[in-house]
Amino acid sequence: MVKEQALLSTDIVPNGSMSFSVRVKRRLPDFLLSVNLKYVKLGYSYLISHGFYLFTLPAIIVALSLELGALSKQDFRQLSKDFEYDLFSVLTCSCATLFLAFLHYLSRPQPVYLVDFTCFKPAEELKCSKKAFVEHCRRIGKFNDASMDFQIKALELSGLGDETYFPPAIMKNPPVQTMKEARGEAELVMLTIIDDLLEKTNVSPKEIGVLVVNCGLFNPTPSLSAMIINHYKMRGNILSFNLGGMGCSAGIIALDLANDMLQSTGSTYGLVISTENITSSFYTGNQKSMLLPNCLFRLGGAAILLSKKRKDRRRAKYQLSHIVRTHKGADDKSFNSIYQEEDENLIKGLSLSSDLVESAADAIKTNITTLGPLVLPFSEHLLFLATLFYKKVLRRKDIKPYIPDFKLAFEHFCIHTGSKWVLEEMQKKLELTDKHMEASKMTLHRWGNTSSSSIWYELAYLESKGRIKEGDRVWQISFGSGFKCNSAVWKSLRGVKKPMRSNPWSDCIESYPTEIPDYQNVLS
Repeated sequence: MVKEQALLSTDIVPNGSMSFSVRVKRRLPDFLLSVNLKYVKLGYSYLISHGFYLFTLPAIIVALSLELGALSKQDFRQLSKDFEYDLFSVLTCSCATLFLAFLHYLSRPQPVYLVDFTCFKPAEELKCSKKAFVEHCRRIGKFNDASMDFQIKALELSGLGDETYFPPAIMKNPPVQTMKEARGEAELVMLTIIDDLLEKTNVSPKEIGVLVVNCGLFNPTPSLSAMIINHYKMRGNILSFNLGGMGCSAGIIALDLANDMLQSTGSTYGLVISTENITSSFYTGNQKSMLLPNCLFRLGGAAILLSKKRKDRRRAKYQLSHIVRTHKGADDKSFNSIYQEEDENLIKGLSLSSDLVESAADAIKTNITTLGPLVLPFSEHLLFLATLFYKKVLRRKDIKPYIPDFKLAFEHFCIHTGSKWVLEEMQKKLELTDKHMEASKMTLHRWGNTSSSSIWYELAYLESKGRIKEGDRVWQISFGSGFKCNSAVWKSLRGVKKPMRSNPWSDCIESYPTEIPDYQNVLS
């Protein structure tokens, strides 16, 4: 397999340093084409696991039809008399049927609804254009000329616009990266979005039985979840969890954990907070592998309210259909592809290795492979099997591998805003239209990479455009350190009207979509 190259490639040179190349690499991963064998194996597994229903039920129906067709009117009369006088057998069968139905009802997972969600919109004074960011980095005085050139080129290629936000501590000169300032950022983001969400849903903090907070790079003691419990004086038996160090895909992990807790306990409401802390993670050194996060990550966060109350279905926006999680941490390259460490001057930062793109492609490939059998229509399975038959059995080398059409499974796509090149490669390999990618690209342009909360800004974009209709299926896919790739699938329960408030896009949606310059234009 040809080694995949990042768009903002950081090629390791013999002396161990990193050199930046602005050239657009054309040998990018054809990861979906290598999905085929694993995909068909999972497809077979899915078909076999449902084989009893697929093959025995039709046989039973055919046998009964033939048997009933052979009976005469006299036979039917005799059967009715037998049932009429054998009351004990009828009652026994009825009770057994009711008992089995009751057991099935108790064992099946209860539906979990997304009542509503909110995304953080920072104050105008925290807005920072790309030019302002570069000037601020020069004033800090800690970046050498090579580091400044790297960040300028990375910003040009990032896909970010000029209206992203930084926390106040980072915009000071020099940046103040203390525990107090980092806590201040966390409180600003989390308490704002929770206040907004509780007001929108008319839910009391005392009603929340499950609380899950994910923040990758800032994990103080007491925890961020304890900070929320203390502020809102939540009940003493709340099940609280604080997920740290799990990267940009942790938002879906938090959803999965909250879903499991709602299913296994008597709690009815679950609150999920997804955010990242820029104050504690901003890098002020000169190691190029650690500078890229400065150019991509921006201030943001999202709060999501889940419910398993049946009466909440009437007001809920979405129902959770599937969560698929993929973890490649057993592979050393994947594990080290995003690594928090100190540089040679003991300045802490997030290091991105040259293996990142290869690790990301492998994780995405596996996740999509696993998700496919759960969401794709049966026709796609048949086409895929036919292609495999021609290639493997008939050994037809002129047959190209069949790439499943995920547009048949989803109406909307929310792909994590890692960077512009990530989104463009996902679009190309999944054969998505510009319309499908609009929410992701515009979110990156307007808000930057807000880590695990980015997929919620994308869903808010779709809602603000009035594109969510009843029955629509939404695919959220995110990837991050570990290396992990996770997917969540939602089904819309009702058409979502354009929100008049509590949507981060409300004051700017008319300006989007906007044109984002091509790489060639930027480089010229």
